[in-house]
Amino acid sequence: MSTPGDPAAGRGDPAPVTLVLGSASPARAQVLTRARLPFRVAVSMVDEEAVGARSPEATPAELAGLLAAAKGENVAAQLAAEDEAGSGGTIVIGCDSVFELDGNAHGKPYEPEVALARWRRQAGRTGTLHTGQWVGLLDSSGRLRGSSETVVSAVVRFAEADEATLAAYVATGEPLHCAGAFTIDGAGAALVDGVEGDPNAVIGLSVSTLRAQCAELGVSLARLWDSSNAAC
Repeated sequence: MSTPGDPAAGRGDPAPVTLVLGSASPARAQVLTRARLPFRVAVSMVDEEAVGARSPEATPAELAGLLAAAKGENVAAQLAAEDEAGSGGTIVIGCDSVFELDGNAHGKPYEPEVALARWRRQAGRTGTLHTGQWVGLLDSSGRLRGSSETVVSAVVRFAEADEATLAAYVATGEPLHCAGAFTIDGAGAALVDGVEGDPNAVIGLSVSTLRAQCAELGVSLARLWDSSNAAC
């Protein structure tokens, strides 16, 4: 890890720190929006299958961490190459989620038949959703000043459901692009009985963990909050 530190520290009127989400996931974007954290998106150019192939012995949790780091580092490199780092520094977030059931890793099903088969196995049972988070700090010149990586895991209890209900859920299209073929911030909430852990991590990005990672790099998350329209 490089030496951490807020690139704007010590200035009388520090320039704002820019937040970049290295993911095209609408769910992750919504987590940041609800958390009043202004950001922009820069999608990584990482081959997920290739990352997994390079580490065939990785556990599902380790795989989530490897994917998140690969995506975050790729986006950070893109920003540096394109000279798009913010004047007050840039926080880059790389995320990826892997669902574990019976010790096996499951990513996005993509195909309805695959999603339905997975739901037939997991309905009425519990599994673990692992979300890897890589957070990097770039200075104004695009140099990586430090990084923090971790995996946040949560146990998910699924409801019992009949074939017609499972087929109807898969027909919504929602589970096709979600790790584990489910999400808790949409129609899938009806099929989840409970979560032991950070619900935001199940959606795809743990804000409380992000705060700790930013602090580790010398940046206060409070500096990023948008205070406009703050009334509840």
